[in-house]
Amino acid sequence: MKTAQVYQDKIIVKEVEDITLGERKGAIVKVLGCGLCGSDIVKFKHKIVHDGAVLGHEIVAEILEINSDTNFKKGDKIVTSHHVPCGECNYCKHGNVSMCKHFKETNIFPGGFSEKVFVSEEHLKNVAYTVPSNISDEEISFYEPLGCCIRAIKRCNLMKDDTALIVGLGSIGLLMGEGLKALGYRVYGCDLIDERVKLANKMGIQSFDFNLEVDAVFMTSGADKAIETALKAVRPGGKILVFSSTPLNNGYPNNEIYYKELTILGSYSPSPADLKDSYELIKSGKVNVKNLTTVYPLEQIQQAFDDTISNKIFKAYIRI
Repeated sequence: MKTAQVYQDKIIVKEVEDITLGERKGAIVKVLGCGLCGSDIVKFKHKIVHDGAVLGHEIVAEILEINSDTNFKKGDKIVTSHHVPCGECNYCKHGNVSMCKHFKETNIFPGGFSEKVFVSEEHLKNVAYTVPSNISDEEISFYEPLGCCIRAIKRCNLMKDDTALIVGLGSIGLLMGEGLKALGYRVYGCDLIDERVKLANKMGIQSFDFNLEVDAVFMTSGADKAIETALKAVRPGGKILVFSSTPLNNGYPNNEIYYKELTILGSYSPSPADLKDSYELIKSGKVNVKNLTTVYPLEQIQQAFDDTISNKIFKAYIRI
């Protein structure tokens, strides 16, 4: 089977030994496509993964082989997330599921940019769903990243009609905006790239007037200077939700937090409950993710990485 692997600072397509289910519980799935996540870009750019690693986790797939106590069957088209929390540890009990050791250890194998993937029984039971017939593969591939956004929004614990500013209107910023709108909040956005701002406006995200202040800022930009933007926009007593890493790893000023009584929150990955909400929002059409992706065949995956890094596209979807 073909996989796309990290190799000497490139992504190459390589033929590897086929995988089979054997006696394992779970399923072997044929990957139909996989979204390119910002975390894949970070791992690639900053050489966080070793040569031979197969990135990708936002998969849409068809079940080829299955040995499961679930209702899934051979031929089903499914979407799944890649991590499953234990639900019992101290992190899980406090709602910090993405800090759970079991969560970090579970994954699909070998990775989403592969013709076939093993999906465990745990995944099938907790984070996998059949793809609705009225939803395209590209749309449902937003299931996991939208789940990340839903968790971030929940962590802010906003009140009805609260205002939110999204700093950074790439694909995840637009997705955050869709989630905020669907959950009933007033949404503003800002970005240095005019094309992104125009698309956000079309999607119902208003351009922000910096004479105003908002109840919450969602930091989906990976720029260090965005911290200044967030501090300028948030009201006293407001919240800043950090949803991206920054190159210099700068922090938020202690005295700003103290004197303005700010709450600075981080949010990383979703729980099964957040993923269920994400699935229902996409299925119902309450979240619009149409026409956000640019489709590339597996053989052009390096181009997809390059175009994403250079901001030529919003979101890449690798058809396999």
